[in-house]
Amino acid sequence: MKLLIILLTCALISGCAKVLFATANTATLTFEGKIIDDVAYGPEARQQLDIFVPELSSGESVPVVIFFHGGRWSFGNKDQYEFVGTKLASMGYIAVLPNTRLYPEVKFPTFVEDAAQSVAWVQSNIGKYGGNEQLFISGHSSGAHIGALVVADEQYLKAAGGTVSFIDGFIGLAGPYDFTPKADDLKKMFGPPEHFPEMVVSHYIDGDEPPFALLYSRDDDKVHISNLKKLKAKIEQEGGSVETFLYDEGGHTGTVSAFSWANPSDLPVVKDIKTFIEQQSSP
Repeated sequence: MKLLIILLTCALISGCAKVLFATANTATLTFEGKIIDDVAYGPEARQQLDIFVPELSSGESVPVVIFFHGGRWSFGNKDQYEFVGTKLASMGYIAVLPNTRLYPEVKFPTFVEDAAQSVAWVQSNIGKYGGNEQLFISGHSSGAHIGALVVADEQYLKAAGGTVSFIDGFIGLAGPYDFTPKADDLKKMFGPPEHFPEMVVSHYIDGDEPPFALLYSRDDDKVHISNLKKLKAKIEQEGGSVETFLYDEGGHTGTVSAFSWANPSDLPVVKDIKTFIEQQSSP
């Protein structure tokens, strides 16, 4: 197993973020675009986002990708994932990496409400930074779950002053979209039990959502592939659009670590995401 997967896996287990993500984030040293840190989208300390802007010519505007980091809804920080922001920007997109509040400071659905508030902020403000009207929501692990709920359950964006109709696609990496909490912390986070159905993405799919791209490594031992299969089946049942990208290796962190210059297993994640975005951009 190569270096970056080891680092990211250790970080997800131990939370030793600053040291373990340092290797991946050295890409910021050579990034030729612009990074705007800690932009407030709300009054709380963690209601901030970072914006990664590629070099743009005068008057040019480009698509926007909002990426929500993982961390079991209880740890992690946008600063750890600068390598995702710089890579997306190098692909020609404006990348936005928000923080949301975390458990145990808050419980579900507060972190989803924060995410929706960040998306609404982007919809209202990203034009000032060179973003055009094309907007994609993405995330890894718990961040994919949060992003998918914002897209699938329209109540969140509506309450925040945004709209799902201005989202062109969802890109989920190793997301736990459809499961019943069993661990004690997850029961407390999403409970009481009668509220568990409210955190299941599949329950909100009605076929009117923007296209979904679901990326997953078959050897993921943290999030079971049944999450992907259940969400895919519900989208297809409702006549929606979904595309899946399944990789034979990489584990739980492989799809996100593929954004780094130290791509640990040569997974074509970045290529597949770019192709998906370009397909949604075609007339």
